Formats: sequence, C-alpha cells, structure tokens
Amino acid sequence: MIDSHCHLADEVFTADLDTVVARAKMAGLERVMVILEAGNQKEAAQAAHVERLWPETRFAIGVHPHQAHQFADDPERTAALVRDQFDSTAAARAIGEIGLDYHYDFSPRDVQQAVFRAQVRLALERKLPVVIHTREADDDTLAILREEGRGAARGVLHCFTGTPALARAGLDLGFYISLAGIITFPKAAELRETARAVPIDRLLTETDSPFLAPVPHRGKRNEPAHVAGVVAALAVLYQIDAGELARRTAENFHTLFDP
Repeated sequence: MIDSHCHLADEVFTADLDTVVARAKMAGLERVMVILEAGNQKEAAQAAHVERLWPETRFAIGVHPHQAHQFADDPERTAALVRDQFDSTAAARAIGEIGLDYHYDFSPRDVQQAVFRAQVRLALERKLPVVIHTREADDDTLAILREEGRGAARGVLHCFTGTPALARAGLDLGFYISLAGIITFPKAAELRETARAVPIDRLLTETDSPFLAPVPHRGKRNEPAHVAGVVAALAVLYQIDAGELARRTAENFHTLFDP
C-alpha cells in the first residue's frame, strides 16, 4: 500500500513525526510520496528527517499555483529553482505539485499559467512525471499539458474530484488518476461513479494529508496511515479484495515514479 501524495514535511507534523511514520508502517504502507514546496527550507529540513525515519520515502518538488505570484517578475526562475533542488534531493522522483487554481486565485492567472508552463517544460526536458493540481481550471490545465507536453508529458491528476470529462481527458493524455479521502464522504456519490470508470491500471491512492481525512477520521488531521481507508473504499467500488487493490495501485506507483 502506498500514499502517493502527502505533506509530511508540513509543520503540523513536526511534533509527532516519528509516531506518524510508525503508524503508517504499522498500517502496512510500503512508502509515501512527500510533496515539497521548492525553495522552502523548513520543509527541506523536515524532509531530511522523514527520509531518515523512512528511507523508502520519495519526493516531488515544485511551485504550487498558490506560490506562483512570487515569480511574477520571472516565471522561468521557477524551473531553475526546482531543477537545483531536485538535483540535490536524491530521492526526488517527480515535479509537483504544479498546476492551476482558479478557486482561490492567490496568484494572478496569467502568472500561474506561466509558472506552470515553465515546470511542465522542465519535466519534459528531464523526462520526469508531473503531479498536477487543478481546481476550477480544467480547460486551461489540459491545454497547457497538451501544448507544453507535446504528447510526451506523463503524470497524475492528484486528489481527483473532477468530472467524468476531466477524468477521460486525463486518461487520454496517458495520466493516472489519484483518489483521496473525499471518495469516502457521504455526498461524494458522483465522484464514486466517476472513479468506477477509471481503469485499475491507471489508479493511485493518496491522503493529501494533513488535509481531507477519510471517514471515520473526517474533520481531524489526516496522515498517511489513513490511506487504508481510501483503499478500502475503492476496493468496494471495484469489487475486489482490498489487498489486491493495494497491490495493483502500488504497482501503478512504481510504474509512474520509478522508485
């Protein structure tokens, strides 16, 4: 079992990181993918601690659309920042999370797009997968992936909550679909219907912790151990044993991220 997207380098885990990692291992997790904000030294320091506790941990590094405004003067600078940190992080395997967020608009949309494009080009140059965040920006996200990816971009639409059309477009681009704790929420019936149509060989599981804890932990801080709840919910949808779903999604993770 693998949590393909979590934020263990976030300060909310600083006080009890050791026990959080221990619970994840006890729950049967093989490894996690920890998302790092490029240039964030506090996260980088905690990431080193995570890796000491759990050497199988892997990392994705990128500039999130919320932080894109910091590069408004020179969006291309994001690629240099991510490249340098990636090269100094031996366990880094992907560029992310990157993308567009038109819900909060913490950064101007044109700046978000420029920063996103720069990082997709970097991923293509390095032949690396991308971890995509898209919120209320699906058309522009897909357009940039098509234009900059030129048919060769690969990656995952993380914490998927989108429409069947977005899922199909992502799959047509060769991307994986990753589902988080929202799949367990009572009002997520439409998402569960969309998830049923995702081929199991293109499926990933995640927590996006510390956010979006699955039922029955909803409303509390999320953590990687809770990916077991996501796996259990998806196993019901796919009508297979939870252990088999965990095995298949772990294989998908290895295929995409080459850990």
